[in-house]
Amino acid sequence: RCPSPSSSTPGAEQREKQYRVHRGFGDRRGGVISARTYFYADEAKCDQHMETFLRCIDASGGSSEDGFSAIKLTALGRPQFLLQFSEVLVKWRRFFHQMAAEQGQAGRAVLEMKLEAEKLQEALANLGIVTKAESQHWFTGENLGVSGTVDLLDWNSLIDSRTKLSKLLLIPNMQTGQLEPLLSRFTEEEDLQMKRMLQRMDVLAKRATEKGVRLMVDAEQSYFQPAISRLTLEMQRRFNRDRAIVFNTYQCYLKEAYDNVTVDVELSRREGWHFGTKLVRGAYMEQERERAAKIGYEDPINPTYEKTNEMYHRCLDYILEEIKHRRKANVMVASHNEDTVKFTLRRMMELGIHPSEKKVYFGQLLGMCDQITFPLGQAGFPVYKYVPYGPVREVLPYLSRRAQENRGFVQRANRERDLLWREVKRRLLAGSLFSPNH
Repeated sequence: RCPSPSSSTPGAEQREKQYRVHRGFGDRRGGVISARTYFYADEAKCDQHMETFLRCIDASGGSSEDGFSAIKLTALGRPQFLLQFSEVLVKWRRFFHQMAAEQGQAGRAVLEMKLEAEKLQEALANLGIVTKAESQHWFTGENLGVSGTVDLLDWNSLIDSRTKLSKLLLIPNMQTGQLEPLLSRFTEEEDLQMKRMLQRMDVLAKRATEKGVRLMVDAEQSYFQPAISRLTLEMQRRFNRDRAIVFNTYQCYLKEAYDNVTVDVELSRREGWHFGTKLVRGAYMEQERERAAKIGYEDPINPTYEKTNEMYHRCLDYILEEIKHRRKANVMVASHNEDTVKFTLRRMMELGIHPSEKKVYFGQLLGMCDQITFPLGQAGFPVYKYVPYGPVREVLPYLSRRAQENRGFVQRANRERDLLWREVKRRLLAGSLFSPNH
C-alpha cells in the first residue's frame, strides 16, 4: 500500500505542479526585470552560446588575476530538460521526506533526518518498489548505511547522472497512488540533451581552470534550479578538488535556500572538495509569484523583504562558520545592501577570516554602489565589478532592468552623487584635484 500523500507531505499534489510545462510561461523573460535570459532554438545555438562563454572566460583571464566569469545553463541546453530533471529530483527528495515522516521524523532539520536502513528496506519492499534483497546492496559498502542509517545525501547519491540505476527505480505517483518509473518521461533524445549539456559545461570548466578563472553558474527560476544545482554539484565534485573553480548560486529569497546551502556544504565536507558559492537575494520574484498563483502551487518566495534579508544573513553566516572551521569554502557576497556588507565585515573580524585569505569576495554591478565597492577595495578586500557586455541593444535594457529592480536605487544614486561632489570640492580646496593621495 502506498502511504497517503496527505499523511506526510501536505500539499504535495499542488507542489508537483511547479515542475510541469505551462504554455503561458514559455517566455522566460515575462515578468523578469533583472536577469539575462536565453531561448532554446537548437543544439547549434547552444554551441554558439558556449563559444561566447569561452570568449568571456578568455577575456576575464586576460584582464585580471583570479577573475570570475558567469554562465547560464539555460543557454547550454534545452530548458525543457532542466524542468523535467528538476521534477525528478524534487520527487525523489520528497519521497525521502515522506519516508522520514513514516519513521516519525517530520519537522526535523533536513540534515538531521536519518532513516533506519532496515526499516527503509522494509518500506520499499512493502510499497512494491524493490525487494529487500534487491535494495540491500544499495545501502552497503563504503559510504552508504555504514551507521545503519540513511540520510538525504545518501539517498540523493542513488540518483547519479553517471549511472542508469535511476531508470530502474519506481516511486509512488502522488496523484494516482500508482508506482511509476522515476524517469519514465525521459526519451533517448533527452538523455542525449543532458549529455551534451554536461559536455558543454565540461569544456567551459576546463577552459576556466586553464585560464585561472572561476566559473559562476547563475541561479535561474526555481522550477529549473534543482537540476541546475545538481549539474553544478557534479562539476564541483570534479573541478574543485584543489581550489574552488566552479561556484553555485543560491537565491536567498527562496524559502528553501538555507536547507539547500547546508545540504551542499555537508556534501563538500564528506567528499573533500572546495565549496564555492555566490549568494544573491534573487531576480525572478514577479514571474515566480505569478506562475505559482496561475498554476496553483505554493509561492516559493519568502513573504517579505525582511525575511529574505534574514535568510541571506543566515546562509552567509553558515558559510563563514564553515570557512573558519575548514578553510575549504569560498563565498561571493553579491549584494548592493550596505547592511549586508557591514554584517559580513563584522563576522569576518569575529571569526578571524582575513581579507588576504581570499575566501570572501564582494561583488556589485558596474556603475552601481561605488561608495561600497571602492572603500572595500582600498581596505584590501577582494571586490569585483560585474561587467555585462555585448551589443548595446542587449546590454542597455539589462542594465535599466537592474536599476529598476534595485529597491531604493534612485536614493542611493543621489547619495553616491553627493559623496562624489563632496570629494571633488575637498580636492579643489586641497589643491589636489587629480590626486586622491593628499
